[in-house]
Amino acid sequence: MLNLILFGAPGAGKGTQAVRLRDRYGLKHLSTGEMLRNAMAAGTPLGLEAKKYMETGGLVPDEMVIGIIADVLHQCTGCKGFIFDGFPRTVAQAERLDALLKAEHEQVDAVLMLDVPKDELIRRLKNRANIEGRADDQNESIVANRISVYETSTLPLARYYMRRGKFQRIKGALSVEETYEQLTKRVDALLG
Repeated sequence: MLNLILFGAPGAGKGTQAVRLRDRYGLKHLSTGEMLRNAMAAGTPLGLEAKKYMETGGLVPDEMVIGIIADVLHQCTGCKGFIFDGFPRTVAQAERLDALLKAEHEQVDAVLMLDVPKDELIRRLKNRANIEGRADDQNESIVANRISVYETSTLPLARYYMRRGKFQRIKGALSVEETYEQLTKRVDALLG
């Protein structure tokens, strides 16, 4: 199996690139944000609980997110691998993911960070709010909080994965196609 983490701030292009990589390599795309937004739209108990955190730009508690990921990992037999999009977001989540994968005799193979300057992130999120109508992108204070949470809670993951030799930085401010080309070169190298 090939297990990748797409890493980056809100608006870095993780979802866009994850779908393209999924289609090219036949990997299962796990977007925790999308799973949680779907649960919110369906009005499930998980969705209603997650909504409290997401409406302010905060992180959904680890146990909720880990539970979702664990269910998918256990249910996916015959998968070629996973693209984790929006997960892990904290070192504690990364440690739990490592443990979940180890129990399945698997590991994270690479963490591909889409590196995008803050002003470009804000521009992209505003554009996405206009196009997709995503509530978490429409309010400037929520957007600012999401980026701040990323910088304080999620960015430390870079060091975690650097120490394990799995972290790779990708220029994410390029065009969608140019960013995709960089990603596929890295993934092709992993597949050897």
